[in-house]
Amino acid sequence: MPILTLDKLEKRYGHFVAASDVSLTVNDGEFVSLLGPSGCGKTTVLRMIAGLLEPTSGSIHIDDKDITRLPSNKRNIGLVFQSYALFPHMTVLDNIAFGLRRQGIKGHELEQRVKTALQRVRLHEHGSRYPRQLSGGQQQRVAVARSIAPEPQVLLFDEPLSNLDAALRDEMQFELKRLQSELGITTLFVTHDQEEAMSMSDRVCVLAHGVVQQFASPEAVYHRPANAFVAGFIGKSNQLAATVKDITSTHTTVSLASGHTLKAVNPAHKLLPGQSVNVIVRQEDFSFHPQAHDTALTATVAMRSFVGSRVQYALTLGPGCEFIASTSPNSNYGSLSPSSTVHVSIAPERVYLASASEAAA
Repeated sequence: MPILTLDKLEKRYGHFVAASDVSLTVNDGEFVSLLGPSGCGKTTVLRMIAGLLEPTSGSIHIDDKDITRLPSNKRNIGLVFQSYALFPHMTVLDNIAFGLRRQGIKGHELEQRVKTALQRVRLHEHGSRYPRQLSGGQQQRVAVARSIAPEPQVLLFDEPLSNLDAALRDEMQFELKRLQSELGITTLFVTHDQEEAMSMSDRVCVLAHGVVQQFASPEAVYHRPANAFVAGFIGKSNQLAATVKDITSTHTTVSLASGHTLKAVNPAHKLLPGQSVNVIVRQEDFSFHPQAHDTALTATVAMRSFVGSRVQYALTLGPGCEFIASTSPNSNYGSLSPSSTVHVSIAPERVYLASASEAAA
């Protein structure tokens, strides 16, 4: 059942369009991430939902109620800021109680709401402490507790993990998802980190230039990108210049600058023989082989880089034609040395072809 609906939401500043024709529906209890690079419009959309920005046009509905022009304190929305925005002179208890008191809640109900919120974020023993006495992860949990204490219909997160170190960020991803699942609260999460979005979300909304590029499950966004932007933005991708050589009913063959050919499943957009295209392939989609065969590319290892769970190789096919492929360090191909020869292939369904105009956009 839909809880949050955005209908053709737009925000303009003069001639600059920060968000354009943003339409999406978030279901009851769903965790949705707004994902995109800096300046893509994701925070603008979040702030319009929260009532901190007034849309130029379009509408926002929560549970079939139009809240587009309602003040933020009338929207029954919880918001966790990137900076947490805790009051340094207040204890944890008072920080959580602040919003409840402004709603007129007091006495036993106030105490129970605060106690419950603290228990849900597992900070019930820290109520008398001040923010300066807490770690970054604990401060974030206080901010979450303050947001859920009023029992909002929708919970908004504005890049809440960006200030944490890598280990704590991984821990908090799990904690936030656990809490959201337990509460069953509809959640919209803004991030530029695709791993956060992919690991936590039921669906991901990818934005660029203020426009929704794709809104689908993490698996669909990753394996079936809607366009060249999504294919290049999600995952670690290579982009190689090529020319369309041949088109059949099911596959398109392209020729790289090195003279090598690749096959791709026919894209949704029409291509023509002789047309210039960009070939987009993710690093992990290359398969390594012990010997050359008809569909393999024979390349030279230019550089090896160990990055923990993966080994990355810069591979050269010829002058001006280089790409990066990765594999497990524990595989038979995890210890290739520079200047060695390697054979790799890519399944046609993992090759994305973008026309020159699409790639430029």
